[in-house]
Amino acid sequence: MDYLRDPKAIYAESFRQVRAASDLSRVPAGLESVALRLVHACGMPEVLDDLVWSDDLAASARQALADGAPVLADCRMVAEGVIRSRLPADNAVICTLQDARVPALARELETTRSAAAVELWRDRLAGAVVAVGNAPTALFHLLELLQDGGPKPAAILGFPVGFVGAAESKEALASGAHGVPYLALQGRKGGSALAAAAVNALASESLS
Repeated sequence: MDYLRDPKAIYAESFRQVRAASDLSRVPAGLESVALRLVHACGMPEVLDDLVWSDDLAASARQALADGAPVLADCRMVAEGVIRSRLPADNAVICTLQDARVPALARELETTRSAAAVELWRDRLAGAVVAVGNAPTALFHLLELLQDGGPKPAAILGFPVGFVGAAESKEALASGAHGVPYLALQGRKGGSALAAAAVNALASESLS
């Protein structure tokens, strides 16, 4: 079968096509690499129409990662998608969903395990980079925590996916009421691959 086999050639051609297919006219220069990696991760240039962000997102996230801040992931798929070699300061990548305390905490709080796992971020949350790629309840609970005066992360990357709560949780994130820099994909679309791709893009580009 005749197909491209060379990894470097595949990578270069992939991003050539991604750039050619993507409308970056409204994307600021500091987020171009993130936008391109999101398109590359899902194969859908049209997702950029639904991408929203705060102006300080790129600078805040990159500075936090450069300073060694942890990446807090809502699920293992996000955590495993983060390319450790691209992290600038051997940053910890933390997912608390499998913590033994989570099931009981979920029952106590009368919520999902994904939301309960966010409770276990409290001592690591200040200055962290948060990546939510699966559970709307995790993003909702994080926003509730912030509303109640909890520690503020440096950035929130909101990509929960689905039909129940996904669009609403990202709408709440994009309201900006929490005072934290954010990046989100409005609507039902999202997923762990996109959340991890956003982290990887922010981690890969040096501060300017």
